[in-house]
Amino acid sequence: MKRIFDLIITVSLLVILAPVLFLVALLFLFIEGPPVLYHHQRLGLNGQAFTLIKFRTMHSGTSISAQDDASRITGLGRILRRTSLDELPTLYNVLKGEMSLVGPRPLPVKYKDRFSSVQFRRHRVRPGITGLAQTKGRNSLSWTEKFDYDLHYVENRSFLMDMRILCHTIFLVLKGQGVSPHDQEIMPVFMGTAAPSAKPPASEQTDKTDASD
Repeated sequence: MKRIFDLIITVSLLVILAPVLFLVALLFLFIEGPPVLYHHQRLGLNGQAFTLIKFRTMHSGTSISAQDDASRITGLGRILRRTSLDELPTLYNVLKGEMSLVGPRPLPVKYKDRFSSVQFRRHRVRPGITGLAQTKGRNSLSWTEKFDYDLHYVENRSFLMDMRILCHTIFLVLKGQGVSPHDQEIMPVFMGTAAPSAKPPASEQTDKTDASD
């Protein structure tokens, strides 16, 4: 049922947002020049790699640190990030079945060996364009907090939870909340952390309606 829902919504969005995709691509070519799209290897279902597609938001070049990456964000890229328009091409990943609309965010392949066995459970479902962690703070959360929410989603996922996450995400995108952690433009690199408790985050412990199938 989830896959059918993903396909119906994704195809509808691609049709409705086709003019927006075209205009953003055209604007990017005019202001920043090619390439318009950004391709990156990410971890998908069961830890299998796939190529994530987004609008490019940084100047070309190889970065060394999160600080370098922040300085490479283009003016247009910053707008795309704050409005989440950079995620529109990712709908193609959903269409291909590599991602879902809702699920833990796909992380870079280089992080694969940095997860604890508990943290790696987040890959038991398809990664999503948005997820529970994104509705609870997005990049304002620490890695440990994100993984706690990811695991809670994996263990308690339901259609109702997905609908609530999608609605909450739309609300947050319109308000432009949670894009950056405090004064940082991007999340710090994940270097590996202690395993999370695998217990529901405090804010979820009283939200048991999401856990029912």
